[in-house]
Amino acid sequence: MPIKLIVGLGNPGKEYERTRHNAGFWLVERFGAVSGAHFRKDPKYQALVARHESSGGWLLLPQSFMNASGRAVQMLAGFFKLRPEEILVAHDELDFAPGVARLKQGGGIAGHNGLKDISQRLGTHEYWRLRIGVGRPAGDSGADYVLEKPPAEEREAIEGAIARALELVPQMIEGDLQGAMQKLHTQDKPVERKAEEKKKPEPKGPEPKKARKPETPPPKEEKTGLLKGLLKGLTGKK
Repeated sequence: MPIKLIVGLGNPGKEYERTRHNAGFWLVERFGAVSGAHFRKDPKYQALVARHESSGGWLLLPQSFMNASGRAVQMLAGFFKLRPEEILVAHDELDFAPGVARLKQGGGIAGHNGLKDISQRLGTHEYWRLRIGVGRPAGDSGADYVLEKPPAEEREAIEGAIARALELVPQMIEGDLQGAMQKLHTQDKPVERKAEEKKKPEPKGPEPKKARKPETPPPKEEKTGLLKGLLKGLTGKK
């Protein structure tokens, strides 16, 4: 089934535009630029909306912050009577390293607030997702991490994954999502994070000198024998 609505997830505003959470925005903005689509602000949808002329579909960038992204999707899909399987949502994905992009339909939302709101408003998880890897920090839920800017090497890897995905978006729009998925999943170029340097063991100081054990006194019987011998010598008795 052809894709008729492509949604990019992110947060509006200059302070968020280069953060990891806006990877979905980056992809859809770039697709709009290369396809000649022009975004306009639509107050009714609280979103930036563009028409993809060659397919007759729509591009959507919700502007109501991540956790309320579903409102615009619900309203536009409802107005044009779009089915969930005709919707593709591009978003950041903590479970994949920078440089990885994956395509899937349905499934869990892995705590992503944008997907959570879309699923609640559409009443289903069965829309398509284009998942753009941003990596996950060790021992962190990711809430603060996704609102930070990735370092240059990671940003380059994310942009590379977006570029490879963009080459396949026309195929997705035409409805060959399985074919696009197979190609996309064989093109990963994940960036490896540098392992933290192991702490050098602290130099050991000189071993403390062992305390000298006290000499053991001779047994009591031995002492008695010595005294008897001494007395016999003095008295002349044998």
